[in-house]
Amino acid sequence: MPPAAPGTYVLVLDAVRAGQVHVGRLGLLEVRPGWYLYVGSALGPGGLAARVAHHLSPVGRVHWHLDHARGLLRPRELWYTVDGRRREDLWADVAAAWPGARVPLPGFGASDRPGRTHLFQVPARPRFRAFAARVHRRRPGHPPLRRLELAAACRH
Repeated sequence: MPPAAPGTYVLVLDAVRAGQVHVGRLGLLEVRPGWYLYVGSALGPGGLAARVAHHLSPVGRVHWHLDHARGLLRPRELWYTVDGRRREDLWADVAAAWPGARVPLPGFGASDRPGRTHLFQVPARPRFRAFAARVHRRRPGHPPLRRLELAAACRH
């Protein structure tokens, strides 16, 4: 698991099956087969460890937009940086610019960031090194990104 420190993260997810799920006021999320990038930040108590533990635990009370889709999307990797600075807008911009990326539901995961979205579908499994290189090209001096395989950690 990542440390209990503040940071920014991407969950790399794959679709368990196609389907639709209602996501509160945002409306209907249509999940298609393929790969997804979910961008978030964990700047509060427990930091990355607490946030990722929530995303990997069985759904109890729905709190985050991603909780609605957890029956359809399986976490496969975690990419993160340990840093108290909010970097999710930069990371979402990198995800949005990924070749073939599409936004399945505007506003997803970004209720605190008007006009933004934090969930992107991509046509092929994204590669960590390519993502990290794009982040560092956009922000030289950005703290290092780390990768964690989640297949064994998933409990759904």
